[in-house]
Amino acid sequence: ASKCGFTPQFNALEALYKKYHDKGLLVIGFPSNDFNQELATDKEVKDFCKLTYAVEFPMTTKSNVTGKNANPFYQELIKATGEMPKWNFHKYLILPQGKKVYAFTSDVTPDSPDIIDKIKAELK
Repeated sequence: ASKCGFTPQFNALEALYKKYHDKGLLVIGFPSNDFNQELATDKEVKDFCKLTYAVEFPMTTKSNVTGKNANPFYQELIKATGEMPKWNFHKYLILPQGKKVYAFTSDVTPDSPDIIDKIKAELK
């Protein structure tokens, strides 16, 4: 969602990745044009994220994240939480071994206390 009002959340996602990656947190970006706000090619998405937000965390290729054509990983996340993304920058936090999956809507920022507290509790 390179052309979305929530796109600056890349800064907070990258900060989480840098701060907690060595402790076991993996941040993965899943570009999608399901909401018609993504750049045309995977290379354009990667370059935009790298040049504009210095994103270093892994990014997948573009795929569907909603509906019957959602990629299999997202189908499992939706099944685990009962929440399908309604807009860009919907976030999932998966605890180790998949023991729990949390869903966060676009308006919950990656540096929100709700997300940070769950990460800290798990990475102790």
